[in-house]
Amino acid sequence: MWYLIFFCLPVWADAASMYGEILSPNYPQVYPNDLQESWEIEVPPGYGIHLYFTHMDLEPSHNCEYDSVKILSGGHVEGVLCGRKKPRVPGSLIVEEFRVPYNTLTLTFQSDFSNEEHFTGFAAYYVAVDLDECTDFVEEPCSHYCNNYIGGYFCTCPPEYFLYEDMKTCGVNCSGNVFTELSGEIASPNYPNQYPENSRCDYRVALRPGYFVALTIRSEDFDVEPADSEGSCRDSLTLVSGEKRFGPYCGSKFPGPSEIKTRNNILDIIFQTDQAVQHKGWKIRYYADPITCPPSVISNSVVDPKKDRYTFEDSVKVTCVEGYEIVVKQDSIRTFYSSCQDNGEWSNSHFSCVPVNCGEPLPIENGQVEYVSEIHEPLYKAAVRYHCNAPYYTLKNEGEVVYECSASGQWINEEMGTELPKCVAVCGVPSNPVRETAKIFGGTRAEKGNFPWQVYFEHPRGAGVLISERWVMTAAHVLEGFDKPDMFIGVINVGRESLYRDAQQLVAEASFIHPGWKKLSKDTYRTDFDNDIALLKLKDPVKMGPNISPLCLPGKSPEYELQKGTLGYIAGWGQKERGRLPIYLWKAQIPVVDMDKCRSVKPEGPADSSAYRFTDNMICAGGDKDSCKGDSGGAYSIQDPLDNSRYYVAGLISWGPRCGTFGLYTKVVRYLDWITETMSKHENAEALQD
Repeated sequence: MWYLIFFCLPVWADAASMYGEILSPNYPQVYPNDLQESWEIEVPPGYGIHLYFTHMDLEPSHNCEYDSVKILSGGHVEGVLCGRKKPRVPGSLIVEEFRVPYNTLTLTFQSDFSNEEHFTGFAAYYVAVDLDECTDFVEEPCSHYCNNYIGGYFCTCPPEYFLYEDMKTCGVNCSGNVFTELSGEIASPNYPNQYPENSRCDYRVALRPGYFVALTIRSEDFDVEPADSEGSCRDSLTLVSGEKRFGPYCGSKFPGPSEIKTRNNILDIIFQTDQAVQHKGWKIRYYADPITCPPSVISNSVVDPKKDRYTFEDSVKVTCVEGYEIVVKQDSIRTFYSSCQDNGEWSNSHFSCVPVNCGEPLPIENGQVEYVSEIHEPLYKAAVRYHCNAPYYTLKNEGEVVYECSASGQWINEEMGTELPKCVAVCGVPSNPVRETAKIFGGTRAEKGNFPWQVYFEHPRGAGVLISERWVMTAAHVLEGFDKPDMFIGVINVGRESLYRDAQQLVAEASFIHPGWKKLSKDTYRTDFDNDIALLKLKDPVKMGPNISPLCLPGKSPEYELQKGTLGYIAGWGQKERGRLPIYLWKAQIPVVDMDKCRSVKPEGPADSSAYRFTDNMICAGGDKDSCKGDSGGAYSIQDPLDNSRYYVAGLISWGPRCGTFGLYTKVVRYLDWITETMSKHENAEALQD
């Protein structure tokens, strides 16, 4: 140990020496009375002094008033010693010691007038010791790190700091940091420890487009040197976003709002400090506030998923509401996808949901269509009504036939769906009702419009009755040998010139004779006219008008069972009294009579009355008025019992025992099933082919 020098020879202190010895006068003998002596100790600059005593034997007194040793350093009394001292630490030679941080020291010894007990004084030594300026100075020699060396010290700074020209103060270079993450924390240098002095920190939050910068600052996370008496911040935090500036802020608590939302994706943070007081600084939490898009992408649509708020990069499925669609070139769609873009607008927002277009409603034959809604375009919710060309056509299904443009783009009726209505000819209503009665056999001529259903068979000579646009009914025997007879309608004058000028010619496509009609050989005389009924299907539909319209079929209800005396009309171009065939249509009204009336007439021809067959499929009618040869196949029309405004075909002129008496008519009501089945079967077959 360095204190072994105690055993060296005594050396008196020299100026600015590194060590020395100081002894009381006459040491180790008794020191003199009435003595005062001082020693000035000086070591090189940058060193302190370690002074220690190995012997202390002075007269003891209260407060060392008699004899004493006083140590002064740096203008301060370091200590006053007197009395006898022993080592404080066992095994040590040192009885008292002092360490001063200065390189000079004054030691003064004084004695009074007596030393009766022969006190021997003191022995002291000093050594120059390295001074730790970093800890021994009262004031901080460095603003950050102090580094001691023998004879001096130097200041250093943390890695991110730099040392100013005074070589004591540190500053920080905290500019240039750019934060691009969608959330994070930014704090002042050293936070929560004191921030650096004389610094300017520039931070930037730069988010990608589509996000705004938002930030929060808690009061407890902010402590910056308060403003001066004039309200100016010496240290300050300033926030800049676009043209908006927030701050400057300072104080022990954050004076601004706890949350700041910018309308920009760039935020600059500026922190400035002076050289005076430093505090703990601040901490900011920032996050990305995504740009919002409107709650609806386009009008007349719904979005999925449904949210209270849509933000950047949200994706939704857009569906037009019912009845609306998006027209893309020549196609249409109802759904598309859209995403919220960085400009706050939806992608694909150029689309538009427009009302579904059903196209103009299709026309129907013998009918018309008109809009009955406020919308007079073929768009969703528009409504149209079909009606037939009256008075010659009527709707097949009674009731109002209204179609609405549906969301599927089709015109739909509640009952019929997409199937269009059909206009059927009005049956049994003559445009010129019959006003007089007369027998055909020698009777009066019919007028135009009396029997608009009357079909003239030129070859073979006979008649038929129009029962629909495409069907003619006649007697089976008229068609024997003639599958496709020459037929005309719409005239009462069947003279050559008139016939081909005024009539509408009908062309048969197929003929259907009742399966119960008995076929006979060519030379056999017919006495059996049971099931004398046939149907002719026309190639083209008949155009109805004032002189052309069908006759109704009978119903199946009991009202259509004929009673004796029921009156009906017959008409035809058949043989008259003198055997002539007229060119004009003749008419008569005749009653239904008992079958016995027909049986009682002696027939003309080779067979007697017993040879003829009378069946329940026949009607006996007439008396003094009758049909005759050439009238076969024509209608026996009777006023409808359920609708007095129209007529129906009760019978077909079939045969008779003798002209001018009673005639027999095929009872049509017995053949309704066969008629409807035959017509339906062959009309449906045609529809399937189409």
